[in-house]
Amino acid sequence: MEQYWSGSAINKNKGMVENLQNYGIIKSRKVAETMENIDRGVFVPNGAQPYIDSPMAIGYNATISAPHMHAICLQLLENYLQPGMHALDVGSGTGYLTACFALMVGSNGRTVGVEHIPELVSSSIKNIEKSAAAPLLKDGSLSVHDCDGRQGWPDFAPYDAIHVGAAAPEIPQPLIDQLKPGGRMVIPVGNALQDLKVVDKNSDGSISIRTETSVRYVPLTSKEAQLNGE
Repeated sequence: MEQYWSGSAINKNKGMVENLQNYGIIKSRKVAETMENIDRGVFVPNGAQPYIDSPMAIGYNATISAPHMHAICLQLLENYLQPGMHALDVGSGTGYLTACFALMVGSNGRTVGVEHIPELVSSSIKNIEKSAAAPLLKDGSLSVHDCDGRQGWPDFAPYDAIHVGAAAPEIPQPLIDQLKPGGRMVIPVGNALQDLKVVDKNSDGSISIRTETSVRYVPLTSKEAQLNGE
């Protein structure tokens, strides 16, 4: 829920990444390179200031998270986004993190975005087509689908990395089921009070959960409830 900087002094994607490094949020070269290569400016609504550290409304009662939250999630998932791995982005919105994941796992991996607002699915694909992840969309290693994210996307499970971009009252069982042994899920959990949970599936299939930080996300809910602002 913190904001690390505001105002329009940062007007380039590279400056945003440098700020995230200076604040100690981006710690690895790989995450920095990925966020440098996937320009956030392509993924925010026209007229918005893409590089300030703030979430932004993207329509349909959905948001794109602040840059520092994207960086935190990429850092938490970096070891699970190695070349050739499988990644699932639930509530993929404008497609920003989906594109980041795709760049990290590469064409030998598989990246899936799921989003239940059809208009966001369409616009996110157009955004990705304008980004450095476009070749991965073209070769089929990256795809975005219209479905209820609480059910995941079983076709390419199990996933090494699962990211959920909306807060669930509890962790959906289908997502736990689709997480690979040895894999990691990052998911905000709660209602009025929310925590970013790090869910690790152990090799025997058991689950370990820890709290990373307090957060505030829109709810992970049905399409109808989201459009009604519930």
